[in-house]
Amino acid sequence: MSQALAVAPVLVAADGGADAALKLGQRPTAVIGDFDSLSQEARAILPPETLHHVAEQDSTDFQKCLSRIDAPFVIAIGFSGLRLDHTLAALNVMTRFPARRVILIAAEDIIFLCPPRLCLDLPPGSRLSLFPMGSSRGTSQGLEWPIDGLEFAPDGRSGTSNRVTGPVQLTMQGRMLVLLPRDMLGAALATPLER
Repeated sequence: MSQALAVAPVLVAADGGADAALKLGQRPTAVIGDFDSLSQEARAILPPETLHHVAEQDSTDFQKCLSRIDAPFVIAIGFSGLRLDHTLAALNVMTRFPARRVILIAAEDIIFLCPPRLCLDLPPGSRLSLFPMGSSRGTSQGLEWPIDGLEFAPDGRSGTSNRVTGPVQLTMQGRMLVLLPRDMLGAALATPLER
C-alpha cells in the first residue's frame, strides 16, 4: 500500500478494503460500496461522512468506486490475488472504463488498459505482456517479438512475456491489457496517455 500511497495519497477503500487499510494503519478518506463486507469495527472507527453506501447490486464495489472517484489516475490495490473471480471482475471493470487511467497493482505486476497510443521508457530486458479483453490488433516498436499484423483475442493469441529492447511504442485497436513488473509503476505513470 505504501507504493500506491506514495504516488496517489488519497486513499479510497472499496467496502471491506477499509478493514485492510485500517489494519495497515491507514485511514481511508472515503469508503464506497454496498457494505456487505465492511466490518462493524471499521464502521465504528470511521466518521460517518466517509462512508458512501451504494446499495445497487448490478456492479462490483470496484466499479462503484471508479464511477464516483474524480482523479487524474487511480492506483487499485487489493483486487487481485486471493479470489480469481474478484481478479477477473476487476480486469473486466477496467476495460469498461477506457477513458479512466487505472493501474491495478498485483503481487508481482501492474496492469492497465492500453490506450490507442502508448510510449514507455523501460529498461531493456524488462518483461511486457499483452492480454486482449476483446479482439485487438496493434503495432509495436521496442519489443523483441513485434506484434505488427497479429490478431489477438481472449480465445486466441495473447502476448505473454515479451521483452523490451528499447523505448516502447504501441498503437492499439481494441481492448488490450498491459502487464509490467511492479517496479515499473513510475515508468507507467510517467508516460503521457492518449485516450
